[in-house]
Amino acid sequence: MAAVLVLGFSSGLPIALTSGTLQTWLSTLDLNLKTIGAATLVGLPYTLKPLWAPLIDRISLPWLGRRRDWILLMQLGLAVVIAVTPHLDPRAEIQAVLALTTLLAFLSATQDIAVDAYRTDVVRPEERGVGAAATVTGYRLAMLTSGALALILSDKIGWQGAYTFVAAVMVSCAIGTWLAPQPERHVSPPRSLREAVTEPLREFLGRPASIALLLLVILYKLGDAMALSLSTAFIVKGLGFTATDVGTVSKGFGLGATILGAFVGGLAVAQIGLFRSLLWLGLAQAITILPYAWLAIVGHEYYALVAAIGIQNFGDGMGTAAFVALLTALCNARFSAFQYALLSALASLGRIFLGPISGGLADSVGWVPFFITAFCVALPGIVLVLVMKREIESLDPRTAAA
Repeated sequence: MAAVLVLGFSSGLPIALTSGTLQTWLSTLDLNLKTIGAATLVGLPYTLKPLWAPLIDRISLPWLGRRRDWILLMQLGLAVVIAVTPHLDPRAEIQAVLALTTLLAFLSATQDIAVDAYRTDVVRPEERGVGAAATVTGYRLAMLTSGALALILSDKIGWQGAYTFVAAVMVSCAIGTWLAPQPERHVSPPRSLREAVTEPLREFLGRPASIALLLLVILYKLGDAMALSLSTAFIVKGLGFTATDVGTVSKGFGLGATILGAFVGGLAVAQIGLFRSLLWLGLAQAITILPYAWLAIVGHEYYALVAAIGIQNFGDGMGTAAFVALLTALCNARFSAFQYALLSALASLGRIFLGPISGGLADSVGWVPFFITAFCVALPGIVLVLVMKREIESLDPRTAAA
């Protein structure tokens, strides 16, 4: 679990450097909005990672084992790229900065593939809930480190110092990879790249109710993704809170609520099993969207903001822990890199496509109906959990044996 926590942290650490922290750096140099907007495209590798995930299943490097070799290699590469990037001047070398940041995103996405596969391979079935909680906790703490903490350091010691600090933290994560345990079961990798691509699909689609399982992956966090897609715009533009309010409450208090929710969710998976945790935590995840509708009615009240963000983040943490446990259970150890990358990419479809739709819906119907709609969008995923009770229980060794 310590290894899973550290590797979850390592996965989350580069994210802000390709998004919020990068945008802040470019904004402090007075670059135009067109350039800053173009910088959002550097995160494309995170969406495309299923394309090269089969390589991680197929190719085994000769040092630490099938998964840890890839993780260590990516971590060292990330540390170098992070340390080099701030030595460029975006005002004169913006293309080089964006190219390096795209490389950073590619290395980070590849690390994610290997870390997700390692967690799937190393965590025992009865430990999936706690493993999911450790992953979410590490990931969120890392985003705070390379996000809020890096921004604070940039004011104190400059951008080169802030990036160097993050690079040093990444090197320390590499030490954690070196010390991480090997999976208890030895699994033979695919014998060819073709097998690494076709066999995971054939194996998954050959399962009973495979299409329904894929639909569940897409639907389970759909309402949550819809609500969160405009949460910051709602708080700032809809209610008139400042960016400082958002940063303090969302990144501080909200982070703590998410971590607490992830731990509660992980313990629930361990205690009541995968099916019941998906059902009840999914329902809680949906219900905790509604405080945003209440906040829209209350208006500009700071304590109402704290309550709404705290409740919603707590529910999101619980639902995420159950969902990560589901994705882990769905993966075959031989193809866990490709299958987990593909499933997580499918899960992100809602976040990608609901953003533009959500903006138009909120603008036309108002914030209260918008968040009630998001709650309703979350319900089909919960109903599908009920419908697929037998298939989900078959993924859990305890209920399968019973």
